[in-house]
Amino acid sequence: MSLRIAIQGIKGSNHHQVAKDCFGDDIELVECLSFDVLVDKLLSNEADQGVMAIENSIAGSIIPNYALVNHNNLHIIGEYYLNIHHHLMVLKGQRIEDIEEVSSHPMALLQCKEYFRQFPHIKLVEDMDTAETAKRIQEQNLKQVAAIAPKVAAELYGLDIVASDIQTIKNNATRFIIVKTKNKVLPEAEISKASVRFITDHKRGSLAAVLNVMSDCRLNLTKIQSLPVIETPWKYAFFVDVTFAEYADFSKAKSLLDIMAEDFKVLGEYKNVRQ
Repeated sequence: MSLRIAIQGIKGSNHHQVAKDCFGDDIELVECLSFDVLVDKLLSNEADQGVMAIENSIAGSIIPNYALVNHNNLHIIGEYYLNIHHHLMVLKGQRIEDIEEVSSHPMALLQCKEYFRQFPHIKLVEDMDTAETAKRIQEQNLKQVAAIAPKVAAELYGLDIVASDIQTIKNNATRFIIVKTKNKVLPEAEISKASVRFITDHKRGSLAAVLNVMSDCRLNLTKIQSLPVIETPWKYAFFVDVTFAEYADFSKAKSLLDIMAEDFKVLGEYKNVRQ
């Protein structure tokens, strides 16, 4: 039985590419038009694992996804970095001069905004997914409409690429996390990264004390993101990614932080893919 992988978007999207790169072609793709639906598919056991974008090197964190992982008690079991290439694609036979409207995911539009300054007549329209627009152009035979999507979408849906790599910053990467409802326990020797969440009180130096413990335990902090605790106004939770050479160092830090910080939680222990 093929592994069922839930992705945000449809075939031809960046999430689809990550699923292929991580799990190969012998998978059952569970297409979801939102991250909330993706989580629902995992919780209802309609998918075994999920691929979820968590941050982009240009646009920053996808903040709602931190909350989704935490509130639904998902486990991060891996990560993947994908270099993002945005291509402008149209119905076969259409030219760039014919385009009146470009539709794509808000993040893709943001990352290509500079390119469209030379085409002030083109209307930019936000859509749910990059590949979904490409599919719609093919199915509805839409003229004067273009999509911004990965190259694989043009191949899947028979479109012509009229401009390649139109993203403003060429070195553009997105970090994806692999999530599931139950932890996939790796041998300790293979674990070199962890994602944790905790709350600190309002005393002066509370956060600094936690960070000092991480430093003393030889953990390298690679990401820190704060989110409001919805139930308690003006209280914040911190989501932190750390890397380490020895699991024993992280294990020691866990014991200390469990005492020092409020509501300390390990969201995932996995392999650091950027050594």
